[in-house]
Amino acid sequence: MAFHQAGGVRYFTFEKLSQSGVTHAVFTRQGGVSAAPYDSLNVGSTVGDEMPSVRQNLQRSFAALGLTPESMFDSWLVHGREVHVAHAPRPADWAKPPKADIVITDHPEVTLFMRYADCVPILLFDPQRKAVALAHAGWRGTVARTSEAAVAALAQHYGSRPQDLIAAIGPCISAARYPVGPEVVAEVQAAFAARAGDLLPRYGEATHFDLQAANQIVLQQAGVENIEVADLCTASNMDHWFSHRGSGGRTGRFGALITLCA
Repeated sequence: MAFHQAGGVRYFTFEKLSQSGVTHAVFTRQGGVSAAPYDSLNVGSTVGDEMPSVRQNLQRSFAALGLTPESMFDSWLVHGREVHVAHAPRPADWAKPPKADIVITDHPEVTLFMRYADCVPILLFDPQRKAVALAHAGWRGTVARTSEAAVAALAQHYGSRPQDLIAAIGPCISAARYPVGPEVVAEVQAAFAARAGDLLPRYGEATHFDLQAANQIVLQQAGVENIEVADLCTASNMDHWFSHRGSGGRTGRFGALITLCA
């Protein structure tokens, strides 16, 4: 795992994905043009930031890796298991992106892109079938096993085998910073059964949820053996990452991308 900087844009990469030659990045909030509270590399267009700033931030993000936003396929995140197969970049004349928390492709001209602010970025690469996936999992997506659905989608569409996949779990809110209420506790207990206790640690009087560990369990149970975990907390490192919880809800979104383009 390493941080890089290009043109003022600071981003994070995973060792195993880099060694496999797949282009990817999880962008920090540094190196953009947006004003506070979206400072500075906000790529979220629905949080209240000025659209010209968001577009320029996207340009800067893609340029940092030698890519163009015209290669982008993004999605409208709905905290579920929906999958969209990207056969080409998203057409510019689409008013809104499709609703999906998982996007997959085997086309090198497509760059998969999503936005985050505490939820879990999940990147997947199949070096045998040459396919990639990008997923988004908040607590709802985690208990719905979104990362498992991403593994299944790669198998269904490209014949990927779970044991061949390289998975990466990006920066997200840590258990220590993520207290949850009884509704979430009940959902976690139903979804993870005997493993739930480990995922619901107590901090004082509050029960917290470990999103990172939960998604690692889901991937392992789906048959994925090669998993790299960033182990970076968005809410504890708000100079690097946007955090919805840490900011009280008014903040930007950081981006993550993966592409087969060398």
